[in-house]
Amino acid sequence: MQTGTARGVTAMFVAVAAFSLMDALLKAFSTQYPAMQVTAMRAAASLPFVLLPLLVRGRLAELRPTRPWMHLLRGVLGVVMLSTFIFALRGDSLSSVYSIYMAAPLLIVALAALLMGERVDAGRWLAVLVGLAGVLVILRPSTQSLALAGGLAAAVSALCYAIGALLARMLTRTDSSASMVFSFLLIMTLVSATLAAPDWLPIRNEHWLWLAGVGAFGAAGQHYLTEAFRLAPTSTVAPIEYTALLWGMGLDWIVWATLPQARMLAGAGLVIAAGLYVVHRERTQVGKGLPPA
Repeated sequence: MQTGTARGVTAMFVAVAAFSLMDALLKAFSTQYPAMQVTAMRAAASLPFVLLPLLVRGRLAELRPTRPWMHLLRGVLGVVMLSTFIFALRGDSLSSVYSIYMAAPLLIVALAALLMGERVDAGRWLAVLVGLAGVLVILRPSTQSLALAGGLAAAVSALCYAIGALLARMLTRTDSSASMVFSFLLIMTLVSATLAAPDWLPIRNEHWLWLAGVGAFGAAGQHYLTEAFRLAPTSTVAPIEYTALLWGMGLDWIVWATLPQARMLAGAGLVIAAGLYVVHRERTQVGKGLPPA
């Protein structure tokens, strides 16, 4: 595997872990505050973790965007993505919501092939489809397993994420990672805080430490996600996001005492195997002296 691609794959694994831990905190917040307020809190909490390292290193100039309108569109999509995701989390387990949300990598691969001309070989298409089959095994979609409103919210979130990921891929050609992460968080903060203002609830004292955790995990996840799409083809790193299902089941078990069923474990095995196959496929292609698929 080429060095850049290997680093991109590693960055995606780190990003998934950070976002999963952040989502567990957001789920806890979702029962205490309105979804749009939680969206604003999440974005604002991450801004200091992005700004302080740049300020210390004297690199604030990196925050200047090259294509501001694309940054704005990505930020607005981020508001819709996160608020609908938090709404879905309010009434369901992490693993249930992830099962719907994990349609996003399949959408990314398809859109990357159709709109960005990335070559996706049959092996990768098959791996993504196997991953989707694993999602279906875990969820067994029905109104009984996930409320209709929550399922639709998770689906909208997945679509917004997929489009935003492709915008990020295009922005990496001209803009720094710092610029992309900062603009994304700033726009989400301003838009969601404005929308949440009429129903804003005071933040309880015991929740400030949780909010700091949201900021730290969110900033780390956003940074490594941006780096993943910068360093590796979208079709390579996108399926790795399926591993969030394993994180979701583990957190459900540890934090909310929700034990995974055998069906969920079987589906998760398919999902993880599919993601790892994509990485193996990339390594095999390069090892044979062929261009990455």
